Amino acid sequence: MEKNTQYEKVILVGCQTPADDDLRFQYSMEELESLTKTAKGEVKSAIIQKRARIHPSTYIGKGKVEEIHALKEELEVGLIIFNDELSPSQIRNLSASLEVRIIDRTQLILDIFAQRARSKEGKLQVELAQLQYLLPRLGGQGTSLSRLGAGIGTRGPGETQLETDRRHIRRRIDDIKSQLEVVVQHRERYRERRKKNKAFQVALVGYTNAGKSTLFNRLAEADSFEEDQLFATLDPMTRKLILPSGFLSLLTDTVGFIQDLPTALIAAFRSTLEEVREADLLLHVVDMSNQDYFSHEKTVNKLLTDLDVQQIPQITVYNKRDEKHPDFVPTANTEAIFTNAFDEGDRLNLKRKIEETLIKMMDPYHVKIPSTEGKLLSQLKNETILRELSFQEDKELYSCKGYALRDHQIFGQLNKYTDR
Repeated sequence: MEKNTQYEKVILVGCQTPADDDLRFQYSMEELESLTKTAKGEVKSAIIQKRARIHPSTYIGKGKVEEIHALKEELEVGLIIFNDELSPSQIRNLSASLEVRIIDRTQLILDIFAQRARSKEGKLQVELAQLQYLLPRLGGQGTSLSRLGAGIGTRGPGETQLETDRRHIRRRIDDIKSQLEVVVQHRERYRERRKKNKAFQVALVGYTNAGKSTLFNRLAEADSFEEDQLFATLDPMTRKLILPSGFLSLLTDTVGFIQDLPTALIAAFRSTLEEVREADLLLHVVDMSNQDYFSHEKTVNKLLTDLDVQQIPQITVYNKRDEKHPDFVPTANTEAIFTNAFDEGDRLNLKRKIEETLIKMMDPYHVKIPSTEGKLLSQLKNETILRELSFQEDKELYSCKGYALRDHQIFGQLNKYTDR
């Protein structure tokens, strides 16, 4: 009986320069191995070289190239993955010397994106990123192009587009861009509608595999894909999140961030990042069981600064507290909370924390509403944080105290019932 999944044999190659400290470089290589496993690769060996600088034509030194060639023959490996973005000439030279398929970190991540994309937009964005990446690398790729569609680094655009000339690929890039413009317009209309309805938006952000989708599914009772893999979520998903007071908000799950994220990849999940830009509150999920949690936290904060969203209020959610790393020390300079996504009490505490943060963005109200105003009372329960509700039988009025968002249209309706 055949196995369902064929794992490709892989050698990983990294080059450490003085710019990389030992710990960061080690984590980077471990992450490359995790990425390879996610892409259905079996790591047979990892080769590391320390150099003063990257070799301009072969990335690593000539002696190391020969060593890898011998190892490749011995282990019968069909793919070598490099822990950096390689230049077109480096790929060409390495392919010729090693006589094997060569891909770099960027192409590996793009390949995982190609597996993960579910929506039409996600698929188009991945194809666009792949084509833009491959365009300058077409020269000298003859042998590897014939293998497209059968292995890591080859999923996505498909054979025909890449075996044709650059003009055809540029035409395809233009075509995808125009299709994406239409999709973006559709999404903007949805977002405008949400804004008009004054829906409060919470976005989950964090390093890949921090547990965002697990938390999302349990907070919003949704069905986002959750797996102990890097980039398990690619397409953004939005669901209702009901806070303890009954306040109705929207929760969005986003793709995980990763260190040294190439520009082409930021474009590939632009839709997710736009959801982050539109959020009223960010939940920055950090995996406190990962020994490199501090570096992950810094990477996400840097990307949030690059996206110009650092002004959005943020709660740092230190997740997987039941597996806390022995060296863990919280470092967030924002509001913070410790959680286990599977613990109901922890999830309730997180919802309360969200509510507390939300109240700081709201204005208080105290109104007396006639019992005939059922629709308005219902609105107060769902669209504001209602703290007190009591019925005065003699006057047939409901006394309501709570908080509402400053620019919410409900204040216009409440003015005439304000208790002065």
